[in-house]
Amino acid sequence: MLDTPDTLRRVIVTGGAGYIGSHVVLTLLLTRQFKVISIDNHHNSHPLALSYVEKIALDALPPGADRASALVDSNNGDLTKYTDIKAVFDKYGKGRVWGVIHIGAYKAVGESGEIPLTYYQNNVGATVTLLQVMDAFDCTRFVYSSSATVYGIPPVIPIPETSPLQAESCYGRTKIVSEGVISDLCASQPSRWRAISLRYFNPAGAHPSGQIGEDPRGRPGNLLPLLSQMAVGRISDPILQVFGNDYPTRDGTCVRDYLHVMDLAAGHLLALDALQPGELDKSAEGGQDVWSNLGEGDGKFRAFNLGKGRGQSVFDIVEAMRKATGVDFKTEIIGRRLGDVPDLTADPSLAERELGFNAPQTLEVMCRDLWNWQTKNPEGYDTKRD
Repeated sequence: MLDTPDTLRRVIVTGGAGYIGSHVVLTLLLTRQFKVISIDNHHNSHPLALSYVEKIALDALPPGADRASALVDSNNGDLTKYTDIKAVFDKYGKGRVWGVIHIGAYKAVGESGEIPLTYYQNNVGATVTLLQVMDAFDCTRFVYSSSATVYGIPPVIPIPETSPLQAESCYGRTKIVSEGVISDLCASQPSRWRAISLRYFNPAGAHPSGQIGEDPRGRPGNLLPLLSQMAVGRISDPILQVFGNDYPTRDGTCVRDYLHVMDLAAGHLLALDALQPGELDKSAEGGQDVWSNLGEGDGKFRAFNLGKGRGQSVFDIVEAMRKATGVDFKTEIIGRRLGDVPDLTADPSLAERELGFNAPQTLEVMCRDLWNWQTKNPEGYDTKRD
């Protein structure tokens, strides 16, 4: 059984080596409050990411500080396999993991419609299996990585959390089903389980050091990493294909709410704090007890939007990356992509008010940090470093 200094809370992060996961892990390490445990099968991530996360965290340690708070217990495991998850919990013992942040999932909107069973097995099935192991080990604090895609085509923009959950894509529906499972579990044992679902809008950018960033396996499915790889020459396509220009938006292209990945990562720290008020130090002013308006018998489950509250169109993003990279991207309009919706812009006021969330970094900074990562690592994590 592994020992950890009593001052550190053990928190498991699934998908910890991925783009969002690695930035979340780093954010936790930099507080020096957590022993971070990662579970990742590296389907769309790179093991090296956590080595660089540790390097950043170790470099930030003050003289004499305990190195344990800057190191990650990294585990290769498949979240659809009960035995893989149980093996990680077995290393620490029953009641000795404080909580879980569940990020690992498949996330390509288009692909999800082509292989729906795979998405339901991986996104929903793995969530159920993870919760079963947590239950057996008396680990009942849970932060879930959800998505703005749960809202589909919302009736109101910006989108509040009360908007109907009516996803247009299979991926979005896997998130709705998973949220339902978590909510039902919390309702079944309201004095035992607490869970917060974070509905991400569009994370972008990278840690300003340029040591970690977004490096999807294969061709990027998201706009910003696709543009950065085109600009650095990793992708040789001379023209960016734009999926539709006939949406009911200001320039006809899809609008998304982009926020810096480090701002998004900070939201997970606030969510952990909200799971057990008073047990962790507040990292930002403005948070409150998110359970105070619930009745004694109500399930302890809440959902929050993490976004800036400002939408950017495809052409806005292309122009911002032109300025960041100096590359004059050429575009071609093609047909709409299955599952895309016109506008996903957050109303983040609930998270701001109850969690103390804030996403101050601008689109210019996101593009600058993304380009800094890409130019330092033109082949992503396969780039040879000194």
